[in-house]
Amino acid sequence: MENRHEESALNHSTTLTNKQRGNEATVRPATLDVLSIHQLSAQGEISQVETHLAKDSFLLNNHDERGFTPLMWAAAFGEIAMVEFLLQKGADPKTLAWERESALSLASAGGFADIVNILLKHDVDIDSYDWNGGTPLLYAVRGNHLKCVEALLRCGADITFEADSGYSPIALAVALGHKKVQKLLEDHILKLFREPV
Repeated sequence: MENRHEESALNHSTTLTNKQRGNEATVRPATLDVLSIHQLSAQGEISQVETHLAKDSFLLNNHDERGFTPLMWAAAFGEIAMVEFLLQKGADPKTLAWERESALSLASAGGFADIVNILLKHDVDIDSYDWNGGTPLLYAVRGNHLKCVEALLRCGADITFEADSGYSPIALAVALGHKKVQKLLEDHILKLFREPV
């Protein structure tokens, strides 16, 4: 009989509750009032960003730990209204992050053609390159973002620039099998040859 009692005790559930384990939430989850201006920009929270800027205008072009500004985060996440708002407030679209990323390269990599077009109107360096030689055009080609490639070509992006990997935009399009982007680049090259010098 004693054996049965021991067996029963061993089979008894040893599952602890969250309270017993000490896993109860002691702090409330992150809310809009505790997010940084960079996080709020990436989420498109214009009213919250405006509140931060009213308290400290220096935050407009402030770099985070990666060197990204609020404008870069908005561009990277496709937050067009935020991009427009930050530019209107005086955000610098020419700023480069610690590894030379730009708002234009981040928008190009994400395929956000509307943002690419907005940034191109602000006299940004269309051929700025980052730590591995990637340009906005190379990122747009890599992502197979046809409308971004069109916008960049229309504004004079350098089609001969090669990343550190050795790929030019056309070679990258061929290697990745992005046929529409490849045709677009080929047509652009032909057009350049036909233009009078």
